[in-house]
Amino acid sequence: MTTVTDTLFDRATQMAQTGSFVTEDQLRRLPQMSRGELDAQDYGVVKVDDNGTIQLYNRYEANLAGVEPVAAEGKSFFTQIAPCTNNNLFFGSFKKGVQAGRLNVLFPYTFTYRMRPTNVKVHMHRDAATRTNWVLVKKQ
Repeated sequence: MTTVTDTLFDRATQMAQTGSFVTEDQLRRLPQMSRGELDAQDYGVVKVDDNGTIQLYNRYEANLAGVEPVAAEGKSFFTQIAPCTNNNLFFGSFKKGVQAGRLNVLFPYTFTYRMRPTNVKVHMHRDAATRTNWVLVKKQ
């Protein structure tokens, strides 16, 4: 039986293959980048474990959300830092991709928690070689 999350995940996967704001090379290099290199990116970079706990939160994302990296790291992205993402589209796609061992989805989104509604593009990616998950965010 196909669920809403399945349909959203499939559509978002198709979008990631054609319209991302990051290149395939950038996606491959994410796990090897230093914090300084990640802070220098012109998009938000959030490294999360398979449960959604933030391991790294870059400067762009900190400025966008108004949350310092030291306050975000170690907390749940989906429930503590950005609870507006705790839904089928965002967290559902993340869980489905982690469970499948392949996560490469792109979708438009509007952040609303602790900020004015802010339109962004979100690209979630799982690096299979290092088993790391990345939530990438670009303000539109």
